[in-house]
Amino acid sequence: MSEAPSATDLLCTDWRSAAFVGRISTLAGPSPILIRDGLVYDVVATAPTVAALLTMEHPAAADGECLGVLDELLPDLPLLSPVDLQCIKAAGVTFALSAVERVIEERARGDADAAAAVRAKLEGRIGGSIRSVAPGSPEAAALKAALTDEGLWSQYLEVAIGPDAEIFTKAPTLSTVGWGAEIGIRSDSSWNNPEPEVVLVVNPHGRIMGATLGNDVNLRDFEGRSALLLGKAKDNNASCALGPFIRLFDRTFTMDDVRDAQVELTITGIDGFHLTGLSSMREISRDPEELVSQVLSEHQYPDGFALMLGTLFAPTQDRDQPGRGFTHKVGDVVRISTPSLGTLVNRVTTSKAAAPWKEGITALMANLASRGLLQTNGGRAHG
Repeated sequence: MSEAPSATDLLCTDWRSAAFVGRISTLAGPSPILIRDGLVYDVVATAPTVAALLTMEHPAAADGECLGVLDELLPDLPLLSPVDLQCIKAAGVTFALSAVERVIEERARGDADAAAAVRAKLEGRIGGSIRSVAPGSPEAAALKAALTDEGLWSQYLEVAIGPDAEIFTKAPTLSTVGWGAEIGIRSDSSWNNPEPEVVLVVNPHGRIMGATLGNDVNLRDFEGRSALLLGKAKDNNASCALGPFIRLFDRTFTMDDVRDAQVELTITGIDGFHLTGLSSMREISRDPEELVSQVLSEHQYPDGFALMLGTLFAPTQDRDQPGRGFTHKVGDVVRISTPSLGTLVNRVTTSKAAAPWKEGITALMANLASRGLLQTNGGRAHG
């Protein structure tokens, strides 16, 4: 990105009194940073990874080398994705509108030209009903029975209002990109969109430490052809952006702020196209803490995980031809923002053209070892 960000551009208005965790690229290698009272601290000597930092009882109090004032550093601060060893999970179909859109993709078989007619039929039948029931409730079961009788039931409605949420692994560890990086769309996709989301960051003990913003890029044509293509639709080079920083929970920022968040999206194309959208967390069908519980129900995450909470946003505004709705073009600039978490900005390219992902877990461990930052505690590597 050519833009030189300021703290006001990236963060909330109260950034000087909030606590944030992030990662930067240094000459020695990647380093976790802590932003406290408006100052930036390199904490790599205390916690060589963000995953390790978030296992601390009070990560906002971690010791580190003060690099300076955030607002003065940002124009030259080489930001990375704010997570490292965490598993990247995502919850799908957590909003009624997105559930309807997934059913549309399914019934249109991934064909954007057929979407308008399917949308009109489905919204007329289930638009209001699906918004009014709690997932897993007796009312939801009754709606399922009625829709099944009418031949309108779908696997997407099952996870939207059934007892089990859709939880999947979005991206491999260390593959996410951060603020300012290019974000990738498969070169063979012709119907796709961004998914602006709030992302919870959870430590190995199941404690939700804070939140950040994310873009869970979605390929509507691939998933619409078959839900079994979810891996190809979701997990591609540079297809998941997180950032700019993780805001830690404290007296100034709590889970209730996540529940009340209004996530805004702006897409600006080099063709002059402009689209805005809003995703209100108040309309999520399952509480964020319930989604975290479903991730943890029968699985452990020894390095913690980041959980993308889903989106209300499903763009239907026509971009080129009437009835085809929205799809990305290379060069689109995507801005995702909410007052409590700041702004995540990325430019769209193809996954083939995006910078290749070369630094995995082996490379990170080798780098930390070469810097003398790996220690053992009771026989377990700390990193």
